[in-house]
Amino acid sequence: MREVRTLVLDLDGTLAETAGDLIGALNVVMAHEGLEPVPVAAARSLLGAGGRALIQRGYARAGRELSQHKLDALFVDFLAYYNAHIADNSWLFPGVEACLDRCAAAGWRLAVCTNKLEYSSHLLLGKLGAAERFRFICGQDTFGVAKPDPKPLLETIRECGGLPSCAIMVGDSVTDIKTARAAGVPVIAVDFGYTDVPVSELGPDRVISHFDDLFEAAEALYPALT
Repeated sequence: MREVRTLVLDLDGTLAETAGDLIGALNVVMAHEGLEPVPVAAARSLLGAGGRALIQRGYARAGRELSQHKLDALFVDFLAYYNAHIADNSWLFPGVEACLDRCAAAGWRLAVCTNKLEYSSHLLLGKLGAAERFRFICGQDTFGVAKPDPKPLLETIRECGGLPSCAIMVGDSVTDIKTARAAGVPVIAVDFGYTDVPVSELGPDRVISHFDDLFEAAEALYPALT
């Protein structure tokens, strides 16, 4: 029986450019608190760990302390605004759709594992016309723990009917690379995502600069898995 091959992709900064809407929602929250807006150019050092972490990093950048109670309240406001404007200024990276079609045709089962909340992940991918391409979409809250804990990745692979020994992670940051390593899964890093350290310095198995290169990178890694 042929093994189930699973390709699990991060969302923000990997599948889609989402900085404009995420930083936009952060700035709405910060404006209500009288804080200066964060430029989108700063997104790559702020994004990647979910909405709460984004707010914390935004406040730290402004030199403001933030209690857990205040963070929880701000996150409610952030999430409401973000979900209402989730695809105003977000889009799939070039080549994503063609790449996913090619991978699916070759037998890869496709999934998403992100630190965005599950509802928001489905909402965004639906707005971008990509949700139906994935067998499973895992958010930060799906299994009660976020990346870099390996559980979300391992459970996502299981939900696809696969095994870690026949799976590959695709991400853009140290969070994704740590998650894959903890799960014992090879990792391909895109070099156009949200990281303040070049992904080539973080030790992924492959680095790609365009989705046109993902299929070949995944196929090259797969023989080593079996």
